[in-house]
Amino acid sequence: MAKAGRAPLRRGRRGPYSFLLPLAPPTTGHAVTGAEAAAAAAAEQELQLAARNLHSCASGARLQRSACSPVRRAPSRKRSERCLPPATPRTSSALRFSDTMAAPRGRAKKKTSFDHSPDSLPLRSSGRQAKKKATEMTDEDEDGGSEKKYRKCEKAGCTATCPVCFASTSERCAKNGYTSRWYHLSCGEHFCNECFDHYYRSHKDGYDKYTTWKKIWTSNGKTEPSPKAFMADQQLPYWVQCTKPECRKWRQLTKETQLTPQIAKSFLCGMKPNTAAKPETSDHCSLPEDLRVSEVSNHWWYSMLILPPLLKDSVAAPLLSAYYPDCVGMSPSCTSTHRVASSSSPGKLDHSKAVPSVLVSGMNRYFQPFYQPNECGKALCVRPDVMELDELYEFPEYSRDPTMYLALRNLILALWFTNCKEALTPHKCIPHIIVRGLVRIRCVQEVERILYFMTRKGLINTGVLSVGADQHLLPKDYHNKSVIIIGAGPAGLAAARQLHNFGIKVTVLEAKDRIGGRVWDDKSFKGITVGRGAQIVNGCINNPVALMCEQLGISMHKFGERCDLIQEGGRITDPTIDKRMDFHFNALLDVVSEWRKDKTQLQDVPLGEKIEEIYKAFIQESGIHFSDLEEQVLQFHLSNLEYACGSNLHQVSARSWDHNEFFAQFAGDHTLLTPGYSVIIEKLAEGLDIRLRSPVQSIDYSGDEVQVTMTDGTGYTAQKVLVTVPLALLQKGAIQFNPPLSDKKMKAINSLGAGIIEKKKHSVLMSVVAGEAVASIRKLDDKQVLQQCMATLRELFKEQEVPDPTKYFVTRWNTDPWIQMAYSFVKTGGSGEAYDIIAEEIQGTIFFAGEATNRHFPQTVTGAYLSGVREASKIAAF
Repeated sequence: MAKAGRAPLRRGRRGPYSFLLPLAPPTTGHAVTGAEAAAAAAAEQELQLAARNLHSCASGARLQRSACSPVRRAPSRKRSERCLPPATPRTSSALRFSDTMAAPRGRAKKKTSFDHSPDSLPLRSSGRQAKKKATEMTDEDEDGGSEKKYRKCEKAGCTATCPVCFASTSERCAKNGYTSRWYHLSCGEHFCNECFDHYYRSHKDGYDKYTTWKKIWTSNGKTEPSPKAFMADQQLPYWVQCTKPECRKWRQLTKETQLTPQIAKSFLCGMKPNTAAKPETSDHCSLPEDLRVSEVSNHWWYSMLILPPLLKDSVAAPLLSAYYPDCVGMSPSCTSTHRVASSSSPGKLDHSKAVPSVLVSGMNRYFQPFYQPNECGKALCVRPDVMELDELYEFPEYSRDPTMYLALRNLILALWFTNCKEALTPHKCIPHIIVRGLVRIRCVQEVERILYFMTRKGLINTGVLSVGADQHLLPKDYHNKSVIIIGAGPAGLAAARQLHNFGIKVTVLEAKDRIGGRVWDDKSFKGITVGRGAQIVNGCINNPVALMCEQLGISMHKFGERCDLIQEGGRITDPTIDKRMDFHFNALLDVVSEWRKDKTQLQDVPLGEKIEEIYKAFIQESGIHFSDLEEQVLQFHLSNLEYACGSNLHQVSARSWDHNEFFAQFAGDHTLLTPGYSVIIEKLAEGLDIRLRSPVQSIDYSGDEVQVTMTDGTGYTAQKVLVTVPLALLQKGAIQFNPPLSDKKMKAINSLGAGIIEKKKHSVLMSVVAGEAVASIRKLDDKQVLQQCMATLRELFKEQEVPDPTKYFVTRWNTDPWIQMAYSFVKTGGSGEAYDIIAEEIQGTIFFAGEATNRHFPQTVTGAYLSGVREASKIAAF
């Protein structure tokens, strides 16, 4: 029962520094005595003094201790409560006390001789506490109701003024109210101190769950298993986008709902996955989208993200089992990311047991897009834990922390090589982005940019892939270009296919009456396709030819390890002799390699001359003499080297003959493309605008647009022109450029050689003529060449009857006016740098492609194809 003349006290959830204000005038009718009035006046005076002191503290002044106002320490369990700003004194002297004042808990302050009645003690604090708490205060509701208390996120730059706890795991969860500390994951995602304690404190219910997760994370991952990482990996709710085209709003799932690709593919607003509950409204898409969603696309939002996204159950996981998952953008808590551990050393990886390409169902064994740890160089591989230079140039914002980029890039590559027969689109990637929190929205936005970049670079959506007229692989910003491509060989067709799929207008001009260039298959033999030009695939792992074979569903014939050398009379050479002379042959080349390391040797010499010099010195110093058969076997290996170079070794540079060996080459099986390269060529050309019998005479790029003139006077104009003619035609000036090509480019063009090899076919036997032998058959007609071949065969197989062939042909690449060569090589005095110089574009208008522009993979169809893909990327980017 309240005293007469004093209003009853209302107890509310007030902090220990809350001021005591009257709620209502006295409700009783009897008069106030003089003693009571004096006491009330004294209390009100003390109250006003304390209000002025606290207001001074909030302004930065130090609160001075009053001798008549003993300090009362706030109870330790109520340290999260705060003070309210000083209120305007009211006429009534009645006072209201908080519950902490009326019933203090915790250890009491040492008593003094003053009156310690709660009714007479104004509360005080240190200046620092008062200043901190003054910033957290809220005003009392105008109707005198209870106050709403909250604390701002202490993360500098966070825009959340009233954070909400997403976890809600503790019974004392602050939800959208007050907590002693907010833990920041992103702008819009926080958890309270009570939920932190729920998992982090050993006496709490959630501690076992946290420690179990921590053990898994530690055993598989490399980063610190912090409470924030746990919350981001296990407690944040998933976000999913409505699949209805006219809606596309983002909705937050309940914390218990696990997102799967199936849910992401079919989600509609109002759906409650894994439950039978009906939607609360009929028009779910009309509900507004969460305001936090619009902030995610801002750059500052990503900069405020505490932890990078780590994907769950990524398609790339089986390919990356030898890596720490969190180093390649994947969560270590998933069973799919458990690393291959060594039995002898549990903390280390056993790389010998990691065979990632076999673990992905349906993936071609030649597809190995990622380097494995400690693996030697392989062509067209990427490190899954490092961004490439061109990636850093395109996405500099990820240079500090590339985790998000690596996670999405690795996912895209894995999805592409899992099914390379269909175009990979952002729509197909998005359901496989499984990560908790608002950051999934950011990942979905970024995956489009990354996928377009990888498409433009030819890392995905390449090969013989064909798309519809309204299904271009790049957005409309890339479509406002027109391109003329000169030459319909592998380089020209590769570029044309890429640009056409990008949505760019392309016209191909070909001088000959067929496509393919130096790829030309003869199908006149019954049931057999014979390649007059290219037919072999050198190294199939990651080779784009193997990719295109997979897309077309055709197989390749693997060459065996055995390669017998047949002597006169049909005898097979002793393998021991072959092996011995192969060792001496490679030893000669090793000495050449050591010679060119000597920086004092400034002058280049022919490779054939250097080999003869080394061979003579070896014979003189060692005293070894080879038999006639051994000499013949050694000559065979040297002739095979001439075949590889496409020229007599006395024209090849000793310093740069194998310049491309310094780069990663295609590994794996060497195969024969039994259906012929023409199958691939024809598919590349499908649907393209190709003008046959259209030889180009001149290219004028002096104006705003490029003028291309045919030999018959016909003209074409375009914004860009790609030249893919053979090196021999550039050397002979078959096409006139205005302005002329620079001296630097012409010097590079002439520093390479236009190699010649010819083929003689009879029945299913093939004879390759290389080196000096090419010149010997130029003066012979086809029938004379056939007679020489038959004489050689009958000499080899004297005891057998060798019949005359029913059909044969002899290639004449050197006399073809639009070819005039087989493939390029580095002439004496030249260097591999010439390939790069020839490949340089001119003023962003004239581009060059072909095997003689590919320093890494010259002399091959693969090299020509990749040069076309490279130039298509450059043209699209300009």
